[in-house]
Amino acid sequence: MKRTTESDSNYNSLEQMSVKELLVNINREDQTVPQAIEKIIPQIEKLVNAIVKQMREGGRLFYMGAGTSGRLGIVDASECPPTYGVPHGMVIGIIAGGDKAIRKAVEFAEDDTEQGWKDLLKHKINSKDVVIGIAASGSTPYVVAALEACNKNNITTGCIVCNKGSNVAKAAKYKIEAVVGPEFVTGSTRMKSGTAQKLILNMISTSVMIKLGRVKGNKMVDMKLSNNKLVDRGTNMVAKELKINYKKANELLLKYGSVRKAIDSFKKVVGK
Repeated sequence: MKRTTESDSNYNSLEQMSVKELLVNINREDQTVPQAIEKIIPQIEKLVNAIVKQMREGGRLFYMGAGTSGRLGIVDASECPPTYGVPHGMVIGIIAGGDKAIRKAVEFAEDDTEQGWKDLLKHKINSKDVVIGIAASGSTPYVVAALEACNKNNITTGCIVCNKGSNVAKAAKYKIEAVVGPEFVTGSTRMKSGTAQKLILNMISTSVMIKLGRVKGNKMVDMKLSNNKLVDRGTNMVAKELKINYKKANELLLKYGSVRKAIDSFKKVVGK
């Protein structure tokens, strides 16, 4: 089966293009990605609903992939604790080849059909959890085998792929197939396919965290105050919500450690 991600680019003689031509044409291709994602929102919705259900019952969310796909999952997982104040280990990214593969490719790690399940067992994977396989090609053996093992153990599975009818999609209960077409550089799936995966991961984790109550209004009320910028942002959020001055808001925020706790504690005191 011919994979769309391996199809010839719509452009040729790239080396003869000017820098401006390269940038304009890459940008033109990138603009097709959100359009492709718009068509599959129902697929994403089904997976998000399944994740929310499982996580409300104490489950965790796992992302699994190799290469660029694995790295994107790790990025999304690592940003959930500081952004939404959830515990480390609630959203987990796993990459074929282990943590060293985050920076440097590990040869043939993606071809291992046993290691994916072993990696999940290290985290005491159970039937409350959800595992999402990420693979642009949809053929990564590491991911396919891990999803199949999850299915045998009554673990909810999903996937994000960029080809139709792939082995990864066949192994996933909830499939997301974002077919974005040929890459600008033939086969370079870190480009449009990677962009699609990143956008979908944003949609999944953001929607899940909102439905789990980690956002109030449109604010990250549980974010970790890990630098001065975030302390300033949090202070302004408290000041605006409680209609108090910046200094008082800052004192409350630093005392209680989060926007949510600062606001709730102040309202309890004043009886609002």
